[in-house]
Amino acid sequence: MGMLKEFREFALKGNVVDLAIAVIIGAAFGVIVSSLVDDVITPLLLTPALKAANAENLDQLHWGAVKYGKFLAAVIKFIIVAFILFLIVKGMNKLKTKEAPPAPIGPTTTEKLLMEIRDELRNKS
Repeated sequence: MGMLKEFREFALKGNVVDLAIAVIIGAAFGVIVSSLVDDVITPLLLTPALKAANAENLDQLHWGAVKYGKFLAAVIKFIIVAFILFLIVKGMNKLKTKEAPPAPIGPTTTEKLLMEIRDELRNKS
């Protein structure tokens, strides 16, 4: 029974739940990026290149058995995901630096009290 309790505590920790949510959102985001590449970028930007290669979509681009069109689509998707993650991390880092309180100038109240106590003890000696 102890092992089940330990597992429940582990599974309900914030980091594990946050990771699970991130994986689910990441999977959904991957579908959005795939649609962006397949349905928007490819028709708008790559249509001339596809016509020159006598292909309707990236999946039809191949050289013998090598399907470089699928690889090209995967590279485009990776670059988009990496760029968006870069923007997210950059934004999070900006928020973290803004949240940090500035270092206090001079001694804190506690330090002042301790210095007064120290000075009083020196004067009594």
